Amino acid sequence: MSSITLGIIGLIVLIILLFSRMWIGVSMAIVGFVGYALIIGLKPACAMIAQVPFSTVAHYPLSAVPLFIFMGILLFHTGVGAELYESAYAWVGRFRGGLAMASVLACALFAAITGISAPAVVTMGKVAVPEMRKYKYDDKLATGSIACAGTMSILIPPSMAFIIFGILTSVPVGKLFIGGILPGIILSIMFIITISVITLRNPEAGPAGAKTTFKEKVVSLKKTWPVVLLFIVILGGIYGGVFTPTEAGAVGTFIVIIISIIKKRLTFKILYESLLETGQTAAMVFFLMIGAYILMKFFTVSKLPYVLSQSITSLPIPPMAVMAGIGILYIVLGMFLDILSAIIITVPIIFPAVTALGFDPIWFGVIITMLVQIGLVTPPVGLDAFTLAGVIDVPIQTIFRGVLPFVVTMIICIIILMIFPQIILFLPQLM
Repeated sequence: MSSITLGIIGLIVLIILLFSRMWIGVSMAIVGFVGYALIIGLKPACAMIAQVPFSTVAHYPLSAVPLFIFMGILLFHTGVGAELYESAYAWVGRFRGGLAMASVLACALFAAITGISAPAVVTMGKVAVPEMRKYKYDDKLATGSIACAGTMSILIPPSMAFIIFGILTSVPVGKLFIGGILPGIILSIMFIITISVITLRNPEAGPAGAKTTFKEKVVSLKKTWPVVLLFIVILGGIYGGVFTPTEAGAVGTFIVIIISIIKKRLTFKILYESLLETGQTAAMVFFLMIGAYILMKFFTVSKLPYVLSQSITSLPIPPMAVMAGIGILYIVLGMFLDILSAIIITVPIIFPAVTALGFDPIWFGVIITMLVQIGLVTPPVGLDAFTLAGVIDVPIQTIFRGVLPFVVTMIICIIILMIFPQIILFLPQLM
């Protein structure tokens, strides 16, 4: 049996194991080890599986993962997210649909200081939904706006998805971070426009909130200084070449601890819970990465990515049509897997084909991140939608109906970025 055939069989077995609900990291490691052993031999496979876990976890750039996770979780536990909502509410709450707009703005700001979406969704769910219910907002608008806006935490830097994508593909993480800025801003604006359209068609879906004076608006900006400081330090340092993304994680974490102490919110209980949650999340990511690298060893010796790349590039269809097919694949994957799992499983196989078609790696990294964003809020397993349902008393069916207009908005935004790639590439090219 040829190595190519073994590679295809391994891919099919991996899909079967994933649908059988086996742990993703274990599934990748089993398929990778058995496939490698069948092609190279059992003894080299045992040596490979003994070496890969250490070499993967000891990879210096991966140290950024627990640092950025800890930064986001600590900010969540110290209440910074709630303050961001209060500041955004002071500025746009008086408009029709203003409370939902405030949630979008708060999520965008929260995304600028954390690389995972769950803290933003949980924070806005607990803070904003009760406020919107007080003003008799439609549950679909309230939950849909929060669930979709929360996903911006994996697009607006610092993003955990970009870190993992960069490590897997050797694409500079700093340029991926910078590449996500303009798409994040554009998507935030488009979400606000979507809310305006919804409330224009149905004013009762999002009645205006209480008015605030100009002085109250200005005073509310004081609550955003931690976000502004972190955003300037982290992205300014990376963009200016002062430090690497990994070092930025350490600098950002140190600043968050100082901010928490200044605000007198860092208790031993919060520190313990944040460290414990960080350890659990980071361990999950590392386990996925170990499984992915074992799987990559198998796919490399099977030559499956090379053959797939050759097959795709030889198709008699435009490259953008191929990207459209890949886009549909990622949306479907996002419905069943979290973004990190979807990226870790597919990128080693698809990335060579994408680059062979002439697409920019940074552009591709941003596009697939946005594609899997859609999967985070769509049925049957929209993880962020279920996360929101777990913290508020709203049926999951209502949330899934509420996200539909925003999913359409995300698709339109992706199409715009595919037609005009310079929106993504403009800032990275200046670095």
